[in-house]
Amino acid sequence: MHGNLAAHAGRWSAAHWKTATFGWLALVVAAVALGGMAGTKKLTDAESSVGETARAEKILSGAGFDNSATEVVLVRSKTAARPEGVAADVSAMLHARRDVKNVKAPVRSKDGTSMLVQFDLRGNGDTADERVQPVLDAVARVQKEHPSFTVAEFGSASANHALNATIGKDFSKAEKMSLPITFLILLLAFGAFVAAGVPVLLAFSAVLASVGLSSLVSHVAHASDATNSVILLIGMAVGVDYSLFYVKREREERAAGHEGREAVHRAAATSGQSVLVSGATVLVAMAGMLFAGSGVFTSIGIGAMIVVFVSMVGSLTVLPAILSKLGDRLEWGRLRRKRARTDSRVWAALLRPSLQHPAIAAVLSAAFLVALAVPAFGMHTKLLGFNDLPQKLQIVQTYKTVQKAFPGASSPATVVVKAKDVTTPRVQSEIASLKRRALATGVMHNPIRTYVNPSQTVETVDIPLSGNGNDAAAAHALDVLRKLSAAPVTGETAGDVDFNANNRSRAPIVFAFVLGLAFLLMLITFRSIVIPIKAIVLNLLSVGAAYGVLVWIFQGGHLQSLLGFHSNGAVVTWLPLFLFTVLFGLSMDYHVFILSRIKELVDGGMPTAEAVEKGIRTTAGTVTSAALVMVAVFSIFATLSTLDIKQMGVGLAVAVLLDATIVRAVLLPATMKLLGTWNWYLPRSLHWLPRVHVPVAEAA
Repeated sequence: MHGNLAAHAGRWSAAHWKTATFGWLALVVAAVALGGMAGTKKLTDAESSVGETARAEKILSGAGFDNSATEVVLVRSKTAARPEGVAADVSAMLHARRDVKNVKAPVRSKDGTSMLVQFDLRGNGDTADERVQPVLDAVARVQKEHPSFTVAEFGSASANHALNATIGKDFSKAEKMSLPITFLILLLAFGAFVAAGVPVLLAFSAVLASVGLSSLVSHVAHASDATNSVILLIGMAVGVDYSLFYVKREREERAAGHEGREAVHRAAATSGQSVLVSGATVLVAMAGMLFAGSGVFTSIGIGAMIVVFVSMVGSLTVLPAILSKLGDRLEWGRLRRKRARTDSRVWAALLRPSLQHPAIAAVLSAAFLVALAVPAFGMHTKLLGFNDLPQKLQIVQTYKTVQKAFPGASSPATVVVKAKDVTTPRVQSEIASLKRRALATGVMHNPIRTYVNPSQTVETVDIPLSGNGNDAAAAHALDVLRKLSAAPVTGETAGDVDFNANNRSRAPIVFAFVLGLAFLLMLITFRSIVIPIKAIVLNLLSVGAAYGVLVWIFQGGHLQSLLGFHSNGAVVTWLPLFLFTVLFGLSMDYHVFILSRIKELVDGGMPTAEAVEKGIRTTAGTVTSAALVMVAVFSIFATLSTLDIKQMGVGLAVAVLLDATIVRAVLLPATMKLLGTWNWYLPRSLHWLPRVHVPVAEAA
């Protein structure tokens, strides 16, 4: 019983509950305090880019350019009136402001109805969104004075200002909703306030500690903007899962007559060991992101690994300490009479068809998942552009108007020319030639602007491209530009194209790493070559089905009014690889938990077919509760405004729902029943593998 690490950790924690509990609290407080004092080091543009874009951004980062944020004000006539006078008023207003510099002469559109005034905001461009509001207010006053014209501002600072306000409200809503919803689901699962509160508090404290630790780690490996959101998402999911598995088993052992600390010891040796194996598998999956060749994925992967590890440590140490101290008080606040049964009659009824007709159940469920996955073969991916921001934002309408009047001006491609002296006649001649040839292609447009750094070693050439920044027309224009230029090119379109290319080349490496290590881990844990192969196939089916649903909804443009989004005909570039690692890890949670219980019963002498039925029936309530928590939390994210977070929420919710129902209730029991004793087949040549101790449950 006590021959595994989880059992030793649980036994020690139960015997030293004060040390374990206050040690955990000290860890959380220290992590939060130190992380807050250290702050978070964010990825630079060069670190978050890949390919040619990264080379260009690296040159720019060391060139000493003024990184002030550039904004534009569009002046467009709503009637036949000419816009010159209003554009002059805008220019005068900007020249008079102390927080503005480098005001350019107004540029006229081809049709003559619009003019564009470009300027820079003083100060650091990285924080310009925090200082742009007074300028926006001044532009709004000019608009009020000229109601027959559209006078509107656009730029990275104003767009980020609007977007951050929206995202801030969204994530505040997500945080406020996730905790009470999780608690209510667990209250229904346990029927007692204290039992429901323990997993929520432990998961949330693990998230807080992980955010602090992530801030510290960011000083070594810089963090992306999405890292903390992923920590919250993954932390609440796995933290609640691990605690749920543990608490459910402790209650079962107590109901079976094991009094005092013995119930905790037995839960530690069984469900605790499942948490250990499951956590290790999830860590392997998350580590796959480190091989994606992108600073963004590396940051997200590190953040996810931190929160999984912290959640696992908390579940194996402070949780048994709390359970040991609470004892029967875990049942305080009970809403209903305690049930004697540990299995589920509902799940027994659901399992019956799968176990009575396993071949039919396996074929039909697999065919259903394959049918859902079919649209994934036509998946298109792209990074989100300004055009994909929430359509309700006024800034999006301004962007579209600017794009229509001045194609590509809001997000031009930037050619980065580096030389000992870029002002020499030879270099300037080459840049002039590049401008002429670019305009001659018909897919690049004026206004083309150039900037030279103080040391005159780097010159940037901003060239507006056809298209909206991240569509096929923009990608074609970028390809033409890169063939014309020997210097590296960066910009919104370049970043999108290079990120897509990097993901395509790196995906096989990530898949091979995650699948290979997960296979080895499960091979050693269950001493079977069939179990890991089957687990991987089933998980790939659920991931593929989630991909297909994502493509059908977001790329195909279905359910737009229901989910509140505007389709851009693609799935966000980073999502497929992210979803694979996260979903593979989370689905292995359930798989390891269920299989561990089945193997306990088989090792105790129960026939495989009977063990499958009993193992799934006794774990079904836990798996259902855990899945409901995940689906509920992920569904909250599906209601948020930004398209990438909405896609992530839908993808995660759909995959977990399919995995906890079709895969666990139909496909898993059916395939295990068909394989029988072959489930535990291990070739003679692999009998040298080390044995992982799995405690034996009573067969009764």
